[in-house]
Amino acid sequence: MSTTAQNKIGSGFGATSTAEDVLRGIDLTGRLALVTGGYSGLGLETTRALTRAGARVVVPARRPAAAREALAGVDGAEVDELDLGDLDSVRAFAERFLASGRTLDMVIDNAGIMACPETRVGPGWEAQFATNHLGHFALVNRLWPAIAPGAARVVSVSSRGHHLSPVRWDDVHWQRGYDKWEAYGQAKTANVLFAVHLDALARDSGVRAFALHPGGILTPLQRHLAKEEMVERGWIDEHGNPLNPEGFKTPQQGAATQVWAATSPQLDGLGGVYLEDCDIAEPAPSDGERTGVMSWAVDPEQAARLWDLSADLTGVNAFA
Repeated sequence: MSTTAQNKIGSGFGATSTAEDVLRGIDLTGRLALVTGGYSGLGLETTRALTRAGARVVVPARRPAAAREALAGVDGAEVDELDLGDLDSVRAFAERFLASGRTLDMVIDNAGIMACPETRVGPGWEAQFATNHLGHFALVNRLWPAIAPGAARVVSVSSRGHHLSPVRWDDVHWQRGYDKWEAYGQAKTANVLFAVHLDALARDSGVRAFALHPGGILTPLQRHLAKEEMVERGWIDEHGNPLNPEGFKTPQQGAATQVWAATSPQLDGLGGVYLEDCDIAEPAPSDGERTGVMSWAVDPEQAARLWDLSADLTGVNAFA
């Protein structure tokens, strides 16, 4: 299979499409999905949409009690424990899932942290890179025996934040000074590169991978930002109200692109690309406008290099 071009396909959907819109007419009865962070923000809307379409959804959660409370009444959702910042927790969850003998049709790597204060996890890893990328890398590789050959999709939720930084190969864990936004940018670039190389490795078995920007949405992802910082960025006023409501998506709109990536027949035979607004994104323009995808995030050589680094760091590689 050839590499998919980073160009729009004219899906007919757009920035205001909702998860319900993209699932109209799609029956997911008998399909099993896994959605990390599927109990908060975009993840919760993703779980609701998939279950309404008939899928069963496994929601691994760092806070299982909170997840069960949030998902009360969502038929078809089940909760298990997983801390993406703890590789022992990732291994334990994967072992429990594999022991169930079930097969995954969709994996949506949705959970993440953004612009947090400098935090170290595991053997001193920077928390955003470790949680957003390395935890999901280890999870997907450990779950690989359960990912259905022939039709499964792995969806890596990135962000327009990937424009902020490529992978800093000489200091991926920010040992020499820390910038919370550049660290977030690196982690989001890693999310795209992960999908690029996973697709290259897995497409011969019929498994495809996609990365995406869900859109700007005010969700608990902003928990580490002071109100003053969000006011300064022009996101909210001093009372906490969105200053430009049209500039933000609703959670239902924000969940649409990842649901489209996981389920749409329009993407059959495609993969390894970055999506936004329920379509394949165009390359980023040269004028610095933060739309589309930066070349450093879809570079196959950098994707392969990151895969090797991640396998060395986590000790996991399903394709070795």
